[in-house]
Amino acid sequence: MSAIKTTFVLFLLLFLTACSKKQSPPPAPVPVSAMQVIAQTIPADFQYVGVAESSHIVQLRARVEGYLEQILYKEGGLVRASELMFVLDQRPFIDSVDMAKGEVERQKAVLWNAQQTKNRMVPLYEQNAVSQKDFDYAIAAELAAEADLQVAAAHLQKAELNLSFASVQAPVTGMASQAKFREGALIAPGPDSLLTTIYVIDPIWVNFCVSEGDILKARYEVSKHLLLYPKDMHFKIEVVMADNSILPAEGVIDFTDPALQQSTGTMLVRSVLANPNGWLKPGQFVRVIVKGATRPSAIIVPQTAVQQGPSGIFVYVISKEGKTEVRPIKPGDWYKDYWIVEEGLSPGDVIVATGVNRVQNGTPVHIVHMLPSSPQADPEEEHLGL
Repeated sequence: MSAIKTTFVLFLLLFLTACSKKQSPPPAPVPVSAMQVIAQTIPADFQYVGVAESSHIVQLRARVEGYLEQILYKEGGLVRASELMFVLDQRPFIDSVDMAKGEVERQKAVLWNAQQTKNRMVPLYEQNAVSQKDFDYAIAAELAAEADLQVAAAHLQKAELNLSFASVQAPVTGMASQAKFREGALIAPGPDSLLTTIYVIDPIWVNFCVSEGDILKARYEVSKHLLLYPKDMHFKIEVVMADNSILPAEGVIDFTDPALQQSTGTMLVRSVLANPNGWLKPGQFVRVIVKGATRPSAIIVPQTAVQQGPSGIFVYVISKEGKTEVRPIKPGDWYKDYWIVEEGLSPGDVIVATGVNRVQNGTPVHIVHMLPSSPQADPEEEHLGL
């Protein structure tokens, strides 16, 4: 009887175990979107904070003393080269010109008289009718008269120049600041002679600084063929305004400081851009994007695929068996909505692109959609063949 009970209990346990296995089927694969990793060439853009600066600053200063009579420009507005901006009281300068002209005419008469006197003495001197002393005196008088005429002509030229200085014109085309004097003020050459300042804003400069770390990193990447500079180092500059609008003009780098600034450990770089509409003003802060470099054989993954864990940053790689594996990676710079992966992935790896919040290490997955391995190219990139 005991043997029968034992057999019955064993049979019952086997039956319950079988039922338990039937009630716990394996988990269904999780649907995810995936992407196959490939090596590709992508643009390498560098972003910096820049500040706009006038490409040519001119300080208009008084060169003669006089009373300011007229201000003929609109303060804060655009002035054209040779445009009349300030006029001083010209009457004293006109009188000086008239006096100088009269002195020139008087010296011409003195010279004519000296020439006639010498000419009359030439035949007399040849006949020994006049002494050598008198003849030398006549020659000296002629030479002195010629010198006095030259002095008078120089005074006339100076008087005319001072008269021209009484009318102050714009030497360049640019935006003019406010006038430092008003009509009726006495102005004179010296430290307080500034009339106004003109800022040339077309073209305009945009200065930005590159840190020593960025310089060394780029140098290393170039040496390892991870980064390629454009031909002849011809970078293009794109300026993004505070409202994220892009200045409709491409710039170029026209100056790089050969020395680092000791106080900041950065290198000053200057770019020049066309600014015909005056949208960019001196002192304005902008975002500078340096374009032209490329990254050959780069590996990129979507931002949605990258996770942060206790051991660092990782992605889920889908194995041949259809299960996820945690793969630590070393991310680098950004490219659009993608991370550039420096270490951890190889071409051909398939990663979970979306749906990572539903999986963990060893989760079976079902790929419902394969994302493109390359992001949608911009028209400029297509033109460049990137």
